Amino acid sequence: MPAARPQPAPPPASAGGDDAAAHPGHGAPAPQRRSRSARSSEGSSRRSELIAIAARSFRVKGFDATTTRDIASASGMQSGSPFYHFKSKGELLFAVMEEGMLAALASQQQALDALAQPASAEQRIHALALHHLHVLLTPGNDFIAVMLYEQRALSAHERRRIDDLKNDYERAWAQALQELAEQGRLRAPASLVRLMFFGALHGTLTWYDPAQTLSLPELAAQFTAVFVPPAGTANPIPSPTTGPACAPAPAGRTPRKRT
Repeated sequence: MPAARPQPAPPPASAGGDDAAAHPGHGAPAPQRRSRSARSSEGSSRRSELIAIAARSFRVKGFDATTTRDIASASGMQSGSPFYHFKSKGELLFAVMEEGMLAALASQQQALDALAQPASAEQRIHALALHHLHVLLTPGNDFIAVMLYEQRALSAHERRRIDDLKNDYERAWAQALQELAEQGRLRAPASLVRLMFFGALHGTLTWYDPAQTLSLPELAAQFTAVFVPPAGTANPIPSPTTGPACAPAPAGRTPRKRT
């Protein structure tokens, strides 16, 4: 139980005792009240703390197994206190994903703005890969893992909102990869490379160990080298109508007719 708030000292005795009784507190400073901005800042800080704690719990235990009592206990609050900020556990799950994506969008733009301009498509992809690794692997960033496994628990409206934010986040990737495709730098269509790139990056959630593997900048460089080969070394992107099943018969041989 928190300590009781100190009470203001009684006013000093006055020669005009009747007047002092008529005006309680006269002659003593009024109790200090926090400003609205201070209360708002405290509420915003508390909300952010709840989101971070919930994200960690949802990642470790799963959405279904996490209770609001777990979240309140981890934040030092009473069991019903989180509902002052969120109407339900589902609303808290949505806030974890939405706030995480908004923060990632802002930091991604900062990473791109920090590049010397004009930046090549390859430089942008490397910066995007490095940024995404930081989003995935920096302690306290649990929203991506939650989004990968718990999005099914969102309402249809909430899923559309998160999908819109994901599309905004991936737009810079799509633009840079399309430029590389037009330069003949990719071995597969840009849209497919983007999906494979994200799949490989997300895999680091299960195996990356900073004590035993590359640093994040080194790892981002390795990922970029795998998906974006040096100029002039990429194989032509195969046409959907070509491949082993449609390969021509070797010269001098006539394909046998099926009976």
